[in-house]
Amino acid sequence: MVESPGFTRPASPSPAVVAFLFMVFLSVAALAYSLLLDYARSPLDPRCEECSVTFEISKGTYFHDAMTLLREKGVIGNAFPFYLLARLRNAPNHIRAGEYEISLGSSPEELLRKLVRGEIKGYRMPIPEGFTVRQVARRLSDWGLVDYETFIARARDPRLLQALGIQGGSVEGYLYPETYIFTRSMGEEEIIRYMVRQFRKRQRPEWEKEAEKKGLDLEEVITLASIIEKEGGLPEEKPLVSAVFHNRLKRGMKLQSDPTVIYGLEDFDGNLKKSHLRKNMPYNTYVHKGLPPGPICNPGLDSIEAALYPATVPYLYFVARNDGSHYFSTTLSHHREAVLKYQIRKEK
Repeated sequence: MVESPGFTRPASPSPAVVAFLFMVFLSVAALAYSLLLDYARSPLDPRCEECSVTFEISKGTYFHDAMTLLREKGVIGNAFPFYLLARLRNAPNHIRAGEYEISLGSSPEELLRKLVRGEIKGYRMPIPEGFTVRQVARRLSDWGLVDYETFIARARDPRLLQALGIQGGSVEGYLYPETYIFTRSMGEEEIIRYMVRQFRKRQRPEWEKEAEKKGLDLEEVITLASIIEKEGGLPEEKPLVSAVFHNRLKRGMKLQSDPTVIYGLEDFDGNLKKSHLRKNMPYNTYVHKGLPPGPICNPGLDSIEAALYPATVPYLYFVARNDGSHYFSTTLSHHREAVLKYQIRKEK
């Protein structure tokens, strides 16, 4: 190659200089890495390690936008070391949407781990035996987990009911009562599906066979179980309450169950009147013979077992003793005496 006049090729650095610069680079890199690791293991906010912050990352949020949110919420300070750590851990493309709760005593490393694993905040939610769909919807909406009206609409959605294998017009009776952990990201339909799955897990193969022996299908068994659940009383009395209803069904007698009437009333204020008992509506078992159109609540396992396996007794009547138990009778005359003793005189 011919060099231009006046051009002088710069001298190459000596091997000693190259080695020195390389050592400086390694030292700086090692120091930077050490500082980054120290940052990764330090509390997010040493001034308030007992504090916690709740935030929500929406679906489709880019990592830079998530970092902006974390800064606004006071979770992280300088975003640069957090971004470097995230890149080092290959986290930016793997964080999951959802609501999170993080202690400021946690480290950035722990925060990233939560975001990548999707350890979103869960709400411990007890759903008692005997709750109706409306009561479930109200409890969930009070915690901001669902929209009340949307939950009710989904509970009656024919498409969803068909997918869940439910023959009736609602999921009433199939929202299994237990303590759940729900998240805000689940939504109405996912929560319903999850609760029905819990019911299916408890459902036993012999239920349908036993129901058939009683001349019932599974929907009717759950309906009867829901009435037994709502009638209350001691757990050991449930097979006796079941026997009363089974005996009445066999004889073609009306069930005459107050809870079924209450379920059919739109705005029940807690005062059941005689006019209510005479009202012609599908759920009024004082007017119509047989079981109501569907379950009136979500029964527990013991009520379902009682509906399938009633006690072998001839009782046709029962009345509450006002101490949590019931008095059972075989004849109408004995029942009227019990009503006089435990209800009418008690009211006076």
